[in-house]
Amino acid sequence: MRDSRESRLLLVLLVAVAFALITVDIRSGEDSPLDTAREGAASVFGPVENAVAGAVDPVGNAVSAVRSSGDRHDRLAALERENAELRTRLGSDERRSSRDAQLDKLLRTAAAGQYGVKGAQVVAIGAAQGFSWTITIDVGARDGVQRDMTVLNGDGLVGRVTTVGSSTSTVLLATDPDFTVGTRMEGSDELGFATGRGDSWLTVELLNTKAEVKKGDRLVTFGSSNDKPFVPGVPIGEVAEVPPATGNLTRTVRVEPYVGFSRLDIVGVVVQPPRENPRDTVLPDKPGAEPTPTVTVTVGPDGRPLERGEGLEGQGGQEDELTPGAPDGPRVPDGLRAPGAPPAPDELGRGTEEVAGADALDPGTD
Repeated sequence: MRDSRESRLLLVLLVAVAFALITVDIRSGEDSPLDTAREGAASVFGPVENAVAGAVDPVGNAVSAVRSSGDRHDRLAALERENAELRTRLGSDERRSSRDAQLDKLLRTAAAGQYGVKGAQVVAIGAAQGFSWTITIDVGARDGVQRDMTVLNGDGLVGRVTTVGSSTSTVLLATDPDFTVGTRMEGSDELGFATGRGDSWLTVELLNTKAEVKKGDRLVTFGSSNDKPFVPGVPIGEVAEVPPATGNLTRTVRVEPYVGFSRLDIVGVVVQPPRENPRDTVLPDKPGAEPTPTVTVTVGPDGRPLERGEGLEGQGGQEDELTPGAPDGPRVPDGLRAPGAPPAPDELGRGTEEVAGADALDPGTD
């Protein structure tokens, strides 16, 4: 439409009519004369509006999803980081508790043997050093560690230092086939030599072929000259198998070490030997012997054990205390054998004649 006076006049007229209709609609309220026209327009343009909305809404939703996807991704990434931090913190707490327990046990062992130790952590295992059973620890020359020092943990002997660097050291484990340490048996003081087997066991050759040795006997280190490479009194393990004695010059037994070599973490290097030989004081306390239980059995006059709650009125029954494992079960006290019952084995040969109708027999009757 061209911009002219007529077009402007028409625009003003349409605006005036619109305002007039709006005014009439507002003032009429629910009885507005325009309701009919509004309903007709809704009927005509409603389907068109729905069709347009159906075509436009997926596009709008896609645009909104694209706009919000960045926020959701950031939130998901933040939650994953929080979960990872929580898992790390939980694992760190458990690992810290385990290390605290290991360190506490190491310090108690060192105190019992009066060993001056330098605490260390295992940082590598033997693959880096070859085919030997070795570990690498995070202390070295700057920490006072020297070659041929004893290495232990809270359970007992771990090995000896073979190589020393400025901040790390290599330890040959007691299970290595090239490892040998002098041993002394608890109590009997029998001497021998423990050698690694390349597995989780040790072989100990006792110098005395007639030594009295049994399963469960415990061994400690005998010690070396100038306390290198081994200080005395460090627990080694317990005898697990005693093969029959042979005609060899030594007697060989199989020993299970105290140390779990597959789970080493916190260890200690003995940088100060004890002033006196601790001998067996570093060994753990032996478990106390359990008392042998006793059973109280109530026996009736016929020699039959009475059931729980069964009365003894008029039966003359009595209680007999027994030790489990008795060869012939409950012993019926003398004087409780019923009339007519066969004599007990210990009564045979006494020359006693049984009197019918008697309530009891006198064991002393000849």
